[in-house]
Amino acid sequence: MKKIILTVTLLASTFGAFAEQVNIYSYRQPFLIEPILEKFTEKTGIKTNIVFAKSGLVERLQREGKFSPADIVLTSNFASLLQLEDAGLTQKIQSDEINQNIPAQFRDDNWVALTKRARAIYSAKTLGDKSDINYEDLASEDYNGQICTRSGKHPYNLGLVSSMIAHHGEAKTLAWLTGVKDNLARRPQGNDRAQVKAIKEGLCTISLGNSYYLGKMLTDENQKVWADAVNINFPNQNNRGTHVNVSGVVLTKYSKNQQSALALIEFLTQDTAQSMYASVNYEYPVKEGVELSDLVASWGEFKVDGIAIREAAKYRSDALRLLDQVKFDL
Repeated sequence: MKKIILTVTLLASTFGAFAEQVNIYSYRQPFLIEPILEKFTEKTGIKTNIVFAKSGLVERLQREGKFSPADIVLTSNFASLLQLEDAGLTQKIQSDEINQNIPAQFRDDNWVALTKRARAIYSAKTLGDKSDINYEDLASEDYNGQICTRSGKHPYNLGLVSSMIAHHGEAKTLAWLTGVKDNLARRPQGNDRAQVKAIKEGLCTISLGNSYYLGKMLTDENQKVWADAVNINFPNQNNRGTHVNVSGVVLTKYSKNQQSALALIEFLTQDTAQSMYASVNYEYPVKEGVELSDLVASWGEFKVDGIAIREAAKYRSDALRLLDQVKFDL
């Protein structure tokens, strides 16, 4: 009993004791989140306390159990939302405002998406116009030895493979993965930006990458030369649309400040926060009608794959099995 009391005391000391507050665990970085939280406090008077981490927050919540001080968790990808939900660490988010702000495709009972990122195809400018490219084309012999990508099991690629199964079934997706693997210029490695760098260096001409990385590279004096070597393409514009993945938020199972936490989640779906996400991190707002940053807008509009993210996510275990079957990362 003494150990439990000590733990609670230490956690309370970490966050402080305020009548109106929200305690946040965040996978998202301080440069993006802190300005948004400042705006929230200015508007509502509700204090925010936050712990940032690159990993381990799900495990921390599990260890803390009902004594956890966390009210919400901000995630950087959809896989983390599912992990939190599947671990039983969330509760239902009930809000008419959130339902009005966020399309049904991008929310569920236990999570809400806050930003979208297109899973784009980057192409070397030397290839010319590739704006009509489809994901399916990556298995074509036309791209033999020309494709670079990060691990197939990374959440961004895993989400894409899951969506391919949702659209085409396992057999066709297996054939597609086999073709893509055969077309790789090198073993999957690095992150999305490393693939654009590889295009600049002539190691390949095609890569998969999230759209917001182009903004990050174009505004980095050391990486701009990589970005200048490629075009960004939004696949499948003549059919189903481009696959997107999301960042998001959950309300924790043992939240002690549910009303204030819900107020913050609602704020994160409103124009102010959605616009800040778009301008600071070159992402796409989830709320419709929110203005894009000038840089992101310059890439043009695109049609989003209409399949619900939750529907595609049903096939994640199947996607992992197929990736292992073709030994994609080896």
